[in-house]
Amino acid sequence: MSEESVTLRPMVEADLGALEELVNDPQALGEFQWYGWRDPQRHRRRWAASGLLEDEQVMLAVVVDGGFGGFVAANRSGVRPSAPYWSLGVQLVPGARGRGIGTRAQRLRVDYLFAHSPVMRLEADTEAGNLAEQRVLEKLGFTREGVQRAVTFRGGEWRDVVRYSLLRTDPRP
Repeated sequence: MSEESVTLRPMVEADLGALEELVNDPQALGEFQWYGWRDPQRHRRRWAASGLLEDEQVMLAVVVDGGFGGFVAANRSGVRPSAPYWSLGVQLVPGARGRGIGTRAQRLRVDYLFAHSPVMRLEADTEAGNLAEQRVLEKLGFTREGVQRAVTFRGGEWRDVVRYSLLRTDPRP
């Protein structure tokens, strides 16, 4: 694991170019995140309206040694209005991968969400073939709940995802 400083903070205007470059470049997104071309300005418009800090979605910059290293996101979900939970996502720039930065960023996000929202449950899913992300979630104390078949369509085929959860009351490493 690297010794770089990893922090989370709200996105600032200076992050938007790097964010747009990341989410609009199939090579930068990597094998498990490219779902086709989308509106390249969508995050800039949301940032102008809300700073990407909305009631239903929070997107924070991952800062590595003072520079933009990617983002963590959380979307409020739930089948019942009285029991919402956060569904989590993460994307790092290619140079920040494979060094423990994602694990630390996701741990910070988990701590933030449990400290600043009353939810009981956090959940994350990842493609069945994304073993690196599964290892990260398990390191953070998430429990593998099972495989959901044919949930996402990418690269011309339907793909299975593995669902994980972490409850506020679960022991954490």
